[in-house]
Amino acid sequence: MVFHIISAVPALLDSPLSHSILQRARNKGLLDIHIYDLHDYGVGKQQQIDDYQFGGGAGMVMMVEPLYKCIETIFSKFGKMKVIYVTPDGKTFKQAHANEWSMEESFIIICGHYKGVDQRVRDHLVDIEVSIGDFVLSGGELAALVLVDSISRLIPGVLNDASSALTDSFQDDLLAPPVYTRPAKFNGWNVPDVLLSGHDANIRDWRERKALETTQNKRPDLINE
Repeated sequence: MVFHIISAVPALLDSPLSHSILQRARNKGLLDIHIYDLHDYGVGKQQQIDDYQFGGGAGMVMMVEPLYKCIETIFSKFGKMKVIYVTPDGKTFKQAHANEWSMEESFIIICGHYKGVDQRVRDHLVDIEVSIGDFVLSGGELAALVLVDSISRLIPGVLNDASSALTDSFQDDLLAPPVYTRPAKFNGWNVPDVLLSGHDANIRDWRERKALETTQNKRPDLINE
């Protein structure tokens, strides 16, 4: 999987992509991430990437020209691919999207800033608009990292245990059941006997019941969708 991330502040992406699971996936050649500083494609000597809104109003807008040049440069080197723009008014990102998109070979992700991007970018260059929730961030880098992490962990070989991602919350439209580890008894708090029984069928049934119970209690909307 290859991600091309376009950012006005690329340093915001450095640390999360250089540690833990994502870094190990990059080291193993399972994940390739290219980060583009939008200022390198900016306009004029000042490498301008934003300007005032037509019609007036508070806040700057990311210009169409730098984004167009950056995307076209990526296309010329790597071929056409889907372009994702992370924005509060996009469709809500869900586990089903991560599952589907993990089958793709590559993506471009645009990290928005200021009041967003010139609408012509969205109309003519973007294929997918996605939101990670009903709130506003100072920049799209955090949202882009959410996409990269959630998609990448589904790529075979990224996690040490391939089955782990398949039992995460939302994979079957339910939240995950409770989990426990050693010691079996601590401070008078005991692990459920069924998990210590070694009876696989009973354990599986218990987990299914608990997943449904947890979802009904915490996220009944998932069941009612």
